Amino acid sequence: MGLSVTTDSIAGPPAGDGERPLTARELLPLALASVGGPLALAALYAPGVVSDVTASGGAVAIVGAIAFLAPLAIWLRYSRDIASSGGLYAFVVAAAGRRVALLQAGLWLASYTLYLLYTSAYVVYDLLPPVWPGVHSWRPLIAAVLPTGIALVVVAGRRVAFTAIAVLGLVQVPLLALLDVAAVRHAPTAAAFSTTVNGETSHATAAIATLFVCGSLPLFLGGEVASPRRTFRIVLPVAVAVAAVGVLLAVYPLAQDPAFAQATSPGTSLVRADVGAAAGDAVGAGVAASVVAVMLLEYVAITRLLRAVSGVATRTSTRWIGVALALAGPVSLLLDPDRFYDTLLRPSLVLLWLSQLVVIAVFPLFVARREGIRPWHLVATTVAAVLAGFGVVSSVTGVGGT
Repeated sequence: MGLSVTTDSIAGPPAGDGERPLTARELLPLALASVGGPLALAALYAPGVVSDVTASGGAVAIVGAIAFLAPLAIWLRYSRDIASSGGLYAFVVAAAGRRVALLQAGLWLASYTLYLLYTSAYVVYDLLPPVWPGVHSWRPLIAAVLPTGIALVVVAGRRVAFTAIAVLGLVQVPLLALLDVAAVRHAPTAAAFSTTVNGETSHATAAIATLFVCGSLPLFLGGEVASPRRTFRIVLPVAVAVAAVGVLLAVYPLAQDPAFAQATSPGTSLVRADVGAAAGDAVGAGVAASVVAVMLLEYVAITRLLRAVSGVATRTSTRWIGVALALAGPVSLLLDPDRFYDTLLRPSLVLLWLSQLVVIAVFPLFVARREGIRPWHLVATTVAAVLAGFGVVSSVTGVGGT
């Protein structure tokens, strides 16, 4: 019922510059990279989330992953009718019109532009030192060069950018398996899956669910995907499932040894202690690469959205964003990298969750015009809105934001 849009009929022609559409097999590693990526979630972010409730880490991880099915179901229902380089913006256009969609796009663009600008400093000053302690004297140089390197990869064209993201997405899988095997060897008791509903466990559960939010990034490649309706229905759940299982197996053993959750890089420390220094370093390097992969995919998604909103050619926006990204490295050094990161992190997260809240809020309007509102639509909207609201509040208060 209603109009079914499976090309860029809202956002203009595909952004792939005439290249052939992506298959499900080609999109999957990009989707894996987008969900955190999974190694960063399992080794770094999720252990931090459950650090105060390690005794119930297994239950928190399971319920959090189940809760995330609500926004995932909403994205998939939208993508059944809309496949566009506009991504979430195109969804809102179809649901509530261009004015509301421009608000959503503005929030989203501001959020991820800030993310691109500050995350290089985070990688260099927070993620690399636990892996290579000797990197300290080299950090200013790396912080200046890394953003330029990321820009050059995307400026080099779609094939180079997608290949780089795919490699970084796939390399995380064996490292994630290594981390999970090392974690499970701690042989925790079944108590890790029992929990008491209280403020701490509820907060941790919501925080786990919000970790997967970047899984929406592949939707901005909708105009470049073959059979997008079928492809997204397969690829996105698989990517989320891999990340969710990886997180569960990494965090529930912390009930046996919660001290690891307090480490600077929990997954790196655990693998280093149980497997060896080289293996730990590989996981730590993989975490940094995982974050860089998300940056690359966000960069690509921004160029697609700019094309959908304003008609700016992908090549033009890629170059201008590259200039801004290259300048961000030296600027962060002048302002102090930690201060630069801390200043931009909170507004970026607040804007991100507000943009998601718009997509969720107009979802009932979207389905009402097509098939009528069903009970699962209301349940998914309610749960997803609660998660997005939690994201906004925790980001504003500085508690639980990642």
